[in-house]
Amino acid sequence: MTVGLGVSIGTVNTVCAVATRDEGRHGPHRRAAGPPNTWRTTLTFDSTGTARVGRIPRHGRAIAEFADLTQRGAPTARVGHRALSASDLVATVADSVIRQTIGAKPEAGVGITITHPVAYPPEVVADLRHALDAVGLEQARLVAEPIAATAWLEAQYGPLMPGLALVYDLGGSGLTVTLVRVGAGCPVNPIVGEPLRSKVFGGRAFGALMARRAHWSADDTPTLVGVLSDAKITELRTAHIRKSLGLVYECLRIADVTMADVDRVLVVGGAARPPEVAGVLGDTLARPVFVAPDPERTVADGAAILACRSAAKPVAVAHRRVVRVGGSGLRRRLTRAAVTTAVAAAGALFAATAVANEGSSSVIIDASGVCIVAPSH
Repeated sequence: MTVGLGVSIGTVNTVCAVATRDEGRHGPHRRAAGPPNTWRTTLTFDSTGTARVGRIPRHGRAIAEFADLTQRGAPTARVGHRALSASDLVATVADSVIRQTIGAKPEAGVGITITHPVAYPPEVVADLRHALDAVGLEQARLVAEPIAATAWLEAQYGPLMPGLALVYDLGGSGLTVTLVRVGAGCPVNPIVGEPLRSKVFGGRAFGALMARRAHWSADDTPTLVGVLSDAKITELRTAHIRKSLGLVYECLRIADVTMADVDRVLVVGGAARPPEVAGVLGDTLARPVFVAPDPERTVADGAAILACRSAAKPVAVAHRRVVRVGGSGLRRRLTRAAVTTAVAAAGALFAATAVANEGSSSVIIDASGVCIVAPSH
């Protein structure tokens, strides 16, 4: 049995998922090994310098808001005689959650994939690669988040027909929109055009919007002053998602494509749980919209699937190319991700168990609990 670990380190939460690959009489079967584990993306260090992830101490401070390596003034830490950069802190989180998940240091035959935001420039990815090597995670692969997300989609519904998927990643700290080629024959780098990110949308932005509207409409609430009704929250969230479509259309414009060229929309991120998110996208974009029961875990699940594949093919994973970035001489190591590997046909089929119409779209819950919003014709 081959084991793969996938780690997604977000600004708010960190998720670690496990996938296994069994060789049976009917061929390889890949499955999740239990639900992913989730931690708050915080770090504390005890007197011995041991890191603890996800703790909010009653006394003392927890280090937080370090997961975005492109932000100015990213938090750093000093532990004993060591100065830890934001990249070091992210690597420490990855090492800690992997140890907690499998109970020890990863051994041979265990694949590891760690995701990073797709918009990271090469020098930032190189810094993260160096930090992971420093904590003993040399075997870990670095993969952009939307590529890991589409690996989950392919494993759930593949083999996919060649085409374009729009990955709508609505997290706590912002929205990222990316076009990714999927299916057989896609290039080594499947990202099309330029990924776009905005902090105007997301969990925190919507929370701030609700707080402002609760104050403004205090006289309109029938019960508690300053509390919005469920209907009002739904209305605000629907408008919030509709405004975010401007970022989607800009992403399409940069890539010189239209929605007619996009085959499917994949929704991921912790702030994408409310059904209005998929509903608005399905109604407006007129494309099938796929969202997992817990979209916050989709990227980690996809990363675990990629890790499982890499563990099953150690020779291919060991091959890394060193690429010079610009004229600065900075180097980064790239690992080829076999995103387009075909999955057994048994995992591609699903049986719809419930259908509910919402406006001009249909919401389908399949046998695995995955929600698909398909436009009606």
